[in-house]
Amino acid sequence: MGRDEAQAGGEIRANLLGIDLGERRIGLAIAERDGYSARPLATINRARSMAPADDAQALARVVAEQGIVELVVGLPLEASGAEGRMADAAAKWAKAVAERLGVPVTLRDERLSSHLAESRLGPMPRGRSGGAPSKTQRDRYRERVDREAAAIILQDELDARRDPGRQPG
Repeated sequence: MGRDEAQAGGEIRANLLGIDLGERRIGLAIAERDGYSARPLATINRARSMAPADDAQALARVVAEQGIVELVVGLPLEASGAEGRMADAAAKWAKAVAERLGVPVTLRDERLSSHLAESRLGPMPRGRSGGAPSKTQRDRYRERVDREAAAIILQDELDARRDPGRQPG
């Protein structure tokens, strides 16, 4: 099922997977079956090799379990809107992973998605006795931010499909 089949009469009739690609982790979100809302799903660690094929192997289980028919990958554009080195790398990764998984991919501007995710989640929790957070607390918070950023990216795509003239964010 391609993008046209996933979208009929303004309603999305399939599960879409939002992806916030990072250097260490991949935040995941899923479109609810009603096609109107995205929710954070999981955070997975990037393959040590950083190879798209290895990341695709980790994503394959999620794609199968959740009935995913399309990926929506965040594209880290520069503040000016230009595609820089990071955007180029993300686009190449997205294409390779989508081909490996046999699903189409859509790229979505992700500028400020992590910042917005952090503002939604609030500040990182303090450690015991009000001190600095532990490494485990920091890692868990970063995982939550990655999932939330993926949901923001996916929600932007869902909104744009319902209202094609809408600006992202």
